[in-house]
Amino acid sequence: MTALHRVVVLALDWVYPFELGIPSRVFGALQDRYEVLTCSVDGGPVATNADYSVTVGHGPEVLATADTVLLPPFDISRLSRELPPHVGEVLATVRPGARIVSICTGAFVLAAAGLLDGRPATTHWAVADVFRSWYPEVALDPDVLFVDDGDVLTSAGAASGVDVCLHLVRRDHGAAVANHVARACVVPPWRDGGQAQYIEYPVPPAAAHGTSATRQWALENLHEPLTLTELAGHARMSLRTFARRFNEEVGTSPGRWLIQQRVYRARHLLETTDLAVDDIAGQVGFATGTSLREHLHAAIGVSPLAYRRTFRGTAPTA
Repeated sequence: MTALHRVVVLALDWVYPFELGIPSRVFGALQDRYEVLTCSVDGGPVATNADYSVTVGHGPEVLATADTVLLPPFDISRLSRELPPHVGEVLATVRPGARIVSICTGAFVLAAAGLLDGRPATTHWAVADVFRSWYPEVALDPDVLFVDDGDVLTSAGAASGVDVCLHLVRRDHGAAVANHVARACVVPPWRDGGQAQYIEYPVPPAAAHGTSATRQWALENLHEPLTLTELAGHARMSLRTFARRFNEEVGTSPGRWLIQQRVYRARHLLETTDLAVDDIAGQVGFATGTSLREHLHAAIGVSPLAYRRTFRGTAPTA
């Protein structure tokens, strides 16, 4: 029997209860693949930013057994440039090779521990200026949902914690398994890490004609070239208005969004079918197999055949 992948969540005082529960909800949906344990620095109860405390099941000793360590955020009014007491000591027990993941302000802990020095990272956009001033040695990008830097991953606020956990499931077991988890959690199965955080974008007036219907139409016709002119025409907008409203609603340009959707659809077909790369390229709207190879490599750093070898046969049975 294959050993379960152990995820250990380190809860610090003033933790946000919502994000504290994300790992158990996402990874816990695959109890045959993951084990989720929650600990504190001393094994005792942890204060939350709500009007209650939580009792955790484990002490810091379980960190040494973790395959993935996850730090949920804590109240930003409690932030300090220095590590909270004893946190550095317990983080030092994490074994080499274990993944370390932060949600929102959890990135401050990783940065204070020196784990992000010289690495790309993100955090909640509202505290980005403070983060930069405290940790200038970190390559901060506050405009994305999460950053995957191999063994260290950081994510932005709240719902992006779900995104990064689903991303890890997808990385470990493929899109079909991640989709299964997303359905169980009733959340969108995929938002690209490079998608922009929703940073003070103006809300369109209620009567404004949005781009949602056109996005749905585009997903149903990904095999077509789908120019910006065609998209704007479907939405009955000028090119300029369509591009502006699309960016307001989605956080990225129509062209980039189309490429993301085509790559995602191609990944799904690579995992679930035996279609040739050129055939898949045609089905998702890339002109050639070469184009698919280039976009897939740019997105995840591997070729279609390497991706297929990695993820075929990982989907759960119905």
